[in-house]
Amino acid sequence: MTISSRFRTWLWLAAAIVTLMTIFLVYSWRWLHQPDLSRNVVSYDVPRGESVLQIAQDLHKAGWLQHPRIWSIWARMQGLSGKLRAGEYSLTPGMSPDAILKLFTSGKVILHSLTITEGSTFGDLRRALAQRDDIQHTLNNTSDTELMKTLNLPDIHPEGQFFPDTYQFPKNSTDLAILRMAQTRMQSELARAWQERDAELLIHTPYEALILASIIEKETAKANERKLISGVFMERLSREMRLQTDPTVIYGLGADYDGNLHKADLLRDGPYNTYTRTGLPPTPIALPGAEALQAAVHPQRTGALYFVATGKGDGSHFFSSNLQEHNAAVRRYLDTIRNN
Repeated sequence: MTISSRFRTWLWLAAAIVTLMTIFLVYSWRWLHQPDLSRNVVSYDVPRGESVLQIAQDLHKAGWLQHPRIWSIWARMQGLSGKLRAGEYSLTPGMSPDAILKLFTSGKVILHSLTITEGSTFGDLRRALAQRDDIQHTLNNTSDTELMKTLNLPDIHPEGQFFPDTYQFPKNSTDLAILRMAQTRMQSELARAWQERDAELLIHTPYEALILASIIEKETAKANERKLISGVFMERLSREMRLQTDPTVIYGLGADYDGNLHKADLLRDGPYNTYTRTGLPPTPIALPGAEALQAAVHPQRTGALYFVATGKGDGSHFFSSNLQEHNAAVRRYLDTIRNN
């Protein structure tokens, strides 16, 4: 074979290689950026420390990547192979392989949510956390006292310290991290409410406001009554009358509460029995929301000293300024409840 013929052969071979490479690169580019509408929505966990090739192979097995090696090479070419962020992601129809890669480097993970209900207790909150399988449980064998030390709140009772709201978090967040969010939020809400408090207030510290707010939260779910009930308690405190509120007694009974409050319960002295002791109980009795906090620091005093549930089924109360009027209201509304 002459030199010229060899040269032509090598030239044709080089041209064929270039053509094949061009076809491959064009195909790869189109594949990497081609939306795929044939998939269903799925969630995928990017494991911490997993290699980009292993993730590509996992996605291939799941039917999301036709060419895992092209995807992993593309990730390296983009300088993203070491920037994939661990977490749970939502893969949706129409995502191209390149879009999946960018999603995994964005950190836009699926957010789970937990709702803490207004008026629930800290015990309720701990049980709700323990039942979740999308949360890392680090506190199952931790006492309330130890938990509060971990939150840098030693010697503080946990009741009332966590703000009721819906919190969003990535999968496998720790129970401690969620509690820290709720506790930080309560500090913020309480500080704001206390800063905006009425000038002449018969409670003297933010903690007392928190205690009173927790009682208000348990006494009514009606927004238009919270400040009225706060006003009743303020009126009683101003006259050094006992608060005589059932929810504090029920809280003090704990596991002994059988669903009915008996006369003996009201007569049995204890730190949370506001029928036998004057002033506020020693700690909050529930987790109060923002409206209850505001009511505690903005009481609406009308001279009322008593209130009783009307039994109408809407959670409303009747307010009285003297015992005679209150007793008559109790008899009237007890009849309403019996007749219903």
